Amino acid sequence: MDEELRHLAEEFLSTGYDSLNDRERKVISHIARRHHVAQNVSHAFEEKLTFGDRLADKVAAIGGSWAFVSGFGLLIVTWTIINSGILIRFGDQFDPYPYVFLNLILSMLAALQAPVIMMSQNRQAAKDRLADGLDYEVNLKAEVEIMRLHEKLDHLRIDAIIGLLDEQKEQVILLRRAMEAKADTARGSSVPAP
Repeated sequence: MDEELRHLAEEFLSTGYDSLNDRERKVISHIARRHHVAQNVSHAFEEKLTFGDRLADKVAAIGGSWAFVSGFGLLIVTWTIINSGILIRFGDQFDPYPYVFLNLILSMLAALQAPVIMMSQNRQAAKDRLADGLDYEVNLKAEVEIMRLHEKLDHLRIDAIIGLLDEQKEQVILLRRAMEAKADTARGSSVPAP
């Protein structure tokens, strides 16, 4: 098997097997064994996610939605109305203007939400890199397989041409024999009978 891998690497990638990177070796190995290399990126990536990764993705999905923005806007408006309109009448404001407690809550939310969203974006970038790598493997395998098919077609054409040349040689030999036989009979009929 090792010899076949070396042959494939040298013939189709124009390099030695030892100079291939791990991904290229994997593709050459799959070609030699006739295995597929295509994978579902989402499935391959999600198998490696931890609970924290999944939680960060959900927080980022919620925090980056219009529902979150609308809900949070509604909360701020409600907070303002309650503290500046309703509770001021009773003389018992929970968080009077300039809403220091609300600013504290918003700052803490932003401080927590930003790194979580960045973690999710980093994971998406890692998923994109994985997808790029898998696409490279599939493209490399397809390219090598196409080259192998071209090589097989070239061999078939060469074999067909050699077969035609052999047939042509046989026909030329038969034609020469027929011409020699005709020449012999023509010479034999031109000789006067005794």
